Amino acid sequence: MQRIVGKRLPNSTLSVQQRTMIDWDDVRYFLAAARGGSVRAAAKELSVNHATVLRRISQLEERLGARMFEKLPTGYRLTEAGEEVLELAIQMEASSHQLETRVLGRDQSARGALRVTLTPILATHLLMPDFADFARLYPEIEMEILSSGELANLTNREADVAIRVVYDRKTLPLNLHGLKGPEVFGSVYVSRDRLAEWQSGAGESLRWIVIATHGIPDWASEGAVRTAGVPFKVTDAGAEIAAVKEGLGIATLPCFVGDADPQLERVPDTNLHMYGTLWLLTQGETRKTKRVRLFTEFISERIVGYGRRLTGQLPAGGSSA
Repeated sequence: MQRIVGKRLPNSTLSVQQRTMIDWDDVRYFLAAARGGSVRAAAKELSVNHATVLRRISQLEERLGARMFEKLPTGYRLTEAGEEVLELAIQMEASSHQLETRVLGRDQSARGALRVTLTPILATHLLMPDFADFARLYPEIEMEILSSGELANLTNREADVAIRVVYDRKTLPLNLHGLKGPEVFGSVYVSRDRLAEWQSGAGESLRWIVIATHGIPDWASEGAVRTAGVPFKVTDAGAEIAAVKEGLGIATLPCFVGDADPQLERVPDTNLHMYGTLWLLTQGETRKTKRVRLFTEFISERIVGYGRRLTGQLPAGGSSA
């Protein structure tokens, strides 16, 4: 952010008295606006309305006696005073997270909230039976499964455990503790009825079914199968799988999805391709809590048991049991 000169803070830093009277919630709203560049972005991140963000920032400015932002046609820009406050606010945020995680690390009861983040397809097509078994085994642990394409941030304590498929290990944040699982492979799949129709020479040419934001990967077109016509586009993996089963065409799917479904079959002359490695991730002191330790030990054993299914070594309709 570029600086705009505004009223400076007294003595360039916050005094002890000012720290005492500052409401941390006001600082959170300021941080969200500073990072998002607008009140609208801050309101969306914090799930509040526009007026609440403005009121909180106004309260902070009044207590500090300085303007934090300059309003521009393109959004909000920090003043010089705002830049100073931002540095201290980030430190306050880090201290708050450190305090929370240390207290959580001493929590050794098998009860309380447990938030797990992963992609929807891992939840619905692989791990939900295991989550259910864990919930039955520890009924006093309140599980919350955050299945979304946008995975929660462990450092900011948006979740306690992350289950992610990672292609490059170097992309993992250094502050996360990871348990490495099996590699995850995919292939090209089609419905059995549609494949039989295509092989007999009847019906239309096969066409791709793709998630709009992903497109067709380079490796998927290396086989003998060629397609004609425009692709059929969807917005999520669930819709993609349903479209393949309806016989609309072919799609790249993880082997743990395609091989386990009796309605699907790998397209002939197509190869396996590695998506990445499955990782079970935790952060800082949070991983020392009993409920997190119990969950990671339980689910890591289950994931190892899925090794052949994840790597595509099982026949269609096969079981890893």
